Amino acid sequence: MLIGEVARRSGVSARMLRHYESLGLVRPTERTGGGYREYAEDDIRRIFHIESLRSLGLSLRDVGRALDDPGFRPSALVDDLIQQTRERIARETELLTRLGRIGAARPGDWEDVLRTVALLQGLTSESAGRRQRAALSSVDEAVPVEALVEGVLSEADPHVAGALRWALTQAGAGGPELLAEGLASPVAEVRKRAVQSLVEIPGEDVTPLLRRALASDDPAVRGYAALELGARGAAEVVPTLLDMIVEEMRDVDAADALSALADSPELADRIADGLVSRLARPDAGAAVRRRLTQALADIPGATTARALEELSHDEDRGVAVTAEYLLTRRAAE
Repeated sequence: MLIGEVARRSGVSARMLRHYESLGLVRPTERTGGGYREYAEDDIRRIFHIESLRSLGLSLRDVGRALDDPGFRPSALVDDLIQQTRERIARETELLTRLGRIGAARPGDWEDVLRTVALLQGLTSESAGRRQRAALSSVDEAVPVEALVEGVLSEADPHVAGALRWALTQAGAGGPELLAEGLASPVAEVRKRAVQSLVEIPGEDVTPLLRRALASDDPAVRGYAALELGARGAAEVVPTLLDMIVEEMRDVDAADALSALADSPELADRIADGLVSRLARPDAGAAVRRRLTQALADIPGATTARALEELSHDEDRGVAVTAEYLLTRRAAE
């Protein structure tokens, strides 16, 4: 089969076939009476093998090794190709994301494009100062909220994170929902950053997202959500706040939140009952019982008074002294 016919049937151009021949990848094994190259069946098969290996991303040099070296082992090369492909996909994905964000900013001219690019680069800079400046500047520029959310979920510097969270509160729609996706991250620090950002966003639209966070398996996420929902008057956070006191996880903040909720007489008795029931648990050690007793300080009502009277005779001296003091203070009020 002559080179022109091979080119038509294989889809490989005659020029490329000549290039393969010059590299020694495939040489026509036969000649016509007139001296023209003629490809045999084995030559055609080798051409298809070459094209198949090239489709995997192999260089022509590696293709030659794969076909001609009896000791060639493909596993290491395939692993390298996998890694190279992943890196290329990551670069292309990053580019696509950047282009999407620039498009979302609705640039009016190239100056707008360049300004948006500069801010996006600033948000991912290695310099914490530059990242902070970019976060603060984003409020006056059309920076997509996705870029701010990505920044705040990955930011380890507390000052930059604070600037990003503030920028998000000014960014308008879309931010809370994107942050809520971070609550499901397998990385604990990302989940923490997501809920820290959510609690700083005002408005009732965020409340359902905080309730979702309250159901998280992550105790830190539940804690942040409970404190914010408690500040918003949500009664369902009481069990979580009580657990936070027991577990000594921001227990002072949890006790303050319970105190604020106890302004409602109905809730006051419920909170007091919860504290008393946890005091009665057999696994409640001395330190836990002292924290729970201290939490009764600002909970009004008869249930609290009875509990403090009993606790004033507690076998643990720290619990008893705390209860006596609280009873004295209540009597003076």
